[in-house]
Formats: sequence, structure tokens, C-alpha cells
Amino acid sequence: MKKEKADYNPDIELAKGAALTASSYDKTQGVDVTLAKVTVGGRSGEVEFTGEATGKGPGIEGTMNVWLSIFRYTRPDGTVNHVSGWNIALALKPGQTALETARAFEQYINTNTRPYRAAAHGDADKAALKIVYKEVK
Repeated sequence: MKKEKADYNPDIELAKGAALTASSYDKTQGVDVTLAKVTVGGRSGEVEFTGEATGKGPGIEGTMNVWLSIFRYTRPDGTVNHVSGWNIALALKPGQTALETARAFEQYINTNTRPYRAAAHGDADKAALKIVYKEVK
């Protein structure tokens, strides 16, 4: 039996997006995910950095990592867009502030061709990074 294609539902499709996770491998700078999903419809994900970094050590020690999961959604024309996942790992410098870390991620994300854009805000002790999905043409 042939399955009938369902009608496009913008509410369902625009709510789809990447799960946002983050991890700190630094001894003194932390990270917390405060909004865990970046949607096609414009809801931003957000991570919050706190403290001053100890900095890069051997291996992954002294790094900060942000992950956006793979996902797919249907466009209004019926085509399916497969969005690849993205693992961003940045090495921290000794004494790097929370705001410097947020700005480093902002710059990395905004200068890349992936379909995401970011904005950093806060201060040296506590800073946030908002990430939105935006198709790059």
C-alpha cells in the first residue's frame, strides 16, 4: 500500500531543530545550556559561560565544546533539508574571561558557512551566547 504524503504543517516543521549541548574541559571556566534547542522557526539556543579559564593543557584539557545535533525538516515546497551536526571545540587561554569565550564562539560561528549565527553578551564573570538557525545562501 502506498503511503499518502501528509500536508505540510508549518507549526510542526518550524519547531524542528538542533539540540544544543555544551561541555567544559577547563578546571575553572564552566558552561551551562540555558536554552537547549535551536529551531528552524527562529527560537534561539543559549549557553552561559562562567568564570575565568585555566587554559589549554594536554589533550582536551582547557577546551570548551558546543554541539549542535543533526536534524531534518520539510520545506514548504515539500523538499527535505538535512542539516548536519556541528561540534565546535575551542582551546581556552589562561585567564580568558567568560565574555571572551562567548565572543570567540560568536566569531567562529558567524564566520563559518554553516546555517547558524550567534551573538554574545554579558561580562567577564558571566556571559551568554545565543545561537539561531539561519540558512546561509
